[in-house]
Amino acid sequence: MPSVKPLLAAIAVCALLGASAPAAKAEPVKLRIAWIVPAGDAPLALFHQPGIAQHEGKSYTLDFIHMTSTPSMITALSSGAIDLVPFAYSTFALSVENARLDDLRILADVFQDGVDDHYTTQFLVLKDSPIKTIADLKGKVLTSNAAGSAVDIAMRAMMKKHGMVAGRDYTTIESFFPNMKAELLSHKVDLITGVQPFSEDPELKAASRTLFTQKEAIGVSQMIVLSARGAFIKQNRAALVDFLEDNLRELHWYEDPAHHAQAIKIVADFTKTPESLWSGWLFTAKELYHVPNGMPDLNALQRNIATAHELGFVKSALDPHKYADLSLVEEAAKRLGK
Repeated sequence: MPSVKPLLAAIAVCALLGASAPAAKAEPVKLRIAWIVPAGDAPLALFHQPGIAQHEGKSYTLDFIHMTSTPSMITALSSGAIDLVPFAYSTFALSVENARLDDLRILADVFQDGVDDHYTTQFLVLKDSPIKTIADLKGKVLTSNAAGSAVDIAMRAMMKKHGMVAGRDYTTIESFFPNMKAELLSHKVDLITGVQPFSEDPELKAASRTLFTQKEAIGVSQMIVLSARGAFIKQNRAALVDFLEDNLRELHWYEDPAHHAQAIKIVADFTKTPESLWSGWLFTAKELYHVPNGMPDLNALQRNIATAHELGFVKSALDPHKYADLSLVEEAAKRLGK
């Protein structure tokens, strides 16, 4: 009968080698993130300025998915086609109330409208238009990017303040933001939604004027919040914190006046547009407000959702505080001393 000593020795050697071998490195988590407007709700990582993000490619990678409106993101999130969503206040509520995404969670601020002297969405008519007041819009054609979007809610809220209801007193159509200028200039519509960067177009600015603003319609709004489903957060928490840390780091870099010229060139090159379209407002106090530590204004968000409810777009004025998990962005901000 063969001795068992050589066999035991071999087992011991294999165990020792196994214990000393390096553990297999985990693959980075792919974060599929939706966006609509460059330099608006799009993550700044989209512009890929090397050297800012410290964790990208290590703990996570990003897959950027372009969409045309926040309502269209609801289906994509429900089907599992995207992971991180910059939801408007209206579509966040729609996702919970109508699409029954009860595990949807608010992770961080993306931007706010109407804070102090920062930008607020403009609702524009032609400069030589006979429309001088909201009342003059009766019987006219108004356009937003999608029924139930944040800017659409603001537009309808202003009209309701003046006793007018869509379909009865005025007509609404949906249009892509880049197409709105041509529709206004060709008299196909009477009022368009002016979101940056499209509202900064020199030709549009020369031919139009502001009839009212989103701030005048609904006050300060927590316009966009970064959201994800609970199960995805639980499974990928560490990678998400790393991403939020990098996202804040990128925000601070791009908004630093010392980097302004370089930042504008990066965006202009990415969008294949003139630097002059961006240089006078982007990454300054003239654009929409980005909270430095990423914390959303949940009280403003609650007011905004209540407005959407009053207009009949969501079933109830839900409390967003119950659907927020801000611990991740808190941790990310602490790493940066914010």
